[in-house]
Amino acid sequence: MLNKKLVLKIFEAFSIERWNDLIRPFDLIEMDKAAEKMVLAYILGKFEESAGRKINWTWMINASFFDLLKKIALCDIKAPVQALIKQEYPSEYMRLNEWVLNQYRTLIDDDELFSQFTIYIGQKAGSIPLKEEDKLTSHVYQAAHKYSTIRELEMIKPVNETARLTKIEQELNRDIQKFLDLRGLQLLTTKQRPYEFLLKIEQLRFQRRWNQTPRIPNTSVLGHCYFVAISSFLLGRQNGTNPCEKRIFNNFFSALFHDLPEAVTRDIISPVKQATDELPSIVKHIEDEIVNKELVPLMENFYADELMYFTNDEFENRIIEDGQIKHVSFDDLNSKYNSDQFSPVDGKLVRLCDHASAFLEADISIKHGITSRHLEDGRNNTLSIYKKGTVINGIDAYDLFTKLL
Repeated sequence: MLNKKLVLKIFEAFSIERWNDLIRPFDLIEMDKAAEKMVLAYILGKFEESAGRKINWTWMINASFFDLLKKIALCDIKAPVQALIKQEYPSEYMRLNEWVLNQYRTLIDDDELFSQFTIYIGQKAGSIPLKEEDKLTSHVYQAAHKYSTIRELEMIKPVNETARLTKIEQELNRDIQKFLDLRGLQLLTTKQRPYEFLLKIEQLRFQRRWNQTPRIPNTSVLGHCYFVAISSFLLGRQNGTNPCEKRIFNNFFSALFHDLPEAVTRDIISPVKQATDELPSIVKHIEDEIVNKELVPLMENFYADELMYFTNDEFENRIIEDGQIKHVSFDDLNSKYNSDQFSPVDGKLVRLCDHASAFLEADISIKHGITSRHLEDGRNNTLSIYKKGTVINGIDAYDLFTKLL
């Protein structure tokens, strides 16, 4: 499923620039937008769940992935132009969607996932009706999409003349109105506590990975987290586990938030963390202290514990039993705890995807001709971790990295 051609296609989202006809004080990248959208979807969805409503998180994760694939395929056609094609030339819009699907038919060898991709494209086009039980989920997801765009506009607004942005701002403000029934969005648009929390998370969008070396393409910490989340989602479909819904949700969002502490501590590169034997545990302890002081007070009480569950021991397989977090083996995760009631997480799979992302970040730059000792050491050190025969949560890690070379 996670073959090299598909991985490289997904990785293209790190090179797709947004708002590139306006002045930008920092790089606005498609992968980062996808990440922030899902952070917002999590916040908005949790507000709805706290009110007793049902969110189909698996549908939302699929939608996020499929939208990114479509964006990669159609990156040269601006969203307003696509909207006009859909409205004024519906038959041509259907052909365009068929073309998008054809771009991925040979890349996605998971027939069930490709079928879901096809259905989702049809739902967006209006040719396939959305299930009644998924309408709230879609509403939340679309609200996250619109508000993440508004946040980008707010960030570039100070450096652009008003005349350049007036029409765009009016359209976005008009579009967001239909989502203001959502409590979370009400609080975000009036800049209450969820907004303050989002501002902290957005700092991950400004932080560059491998900051000590030139690299192509540059990747932010937040974009990296989304890539790890999608990789965890895809590998979780091919390791033969038939994961429960909560496990799918936990794996994706654990990966999406796995670097959350860096929003307040900044990224400390691995060689520095490992400079002494005791430093890794000391850094982790300090990170926990800062997170509890600066981030936890900005979280809502109905998701704070879950976020801490995602970020504490983030690379360990774990479950919750009788109110206690327990580390478990992969075999036990499948045979005893693959049920929503245990809130299982494939932490070791998230770690594998974190390493795969770091490997690709180095390897792709080297192959572009932008290299350094840091990149070569990072790539080689990652490869050295996974010897032949190494299996991580049902995935042949050695085979995975061999195919990515």
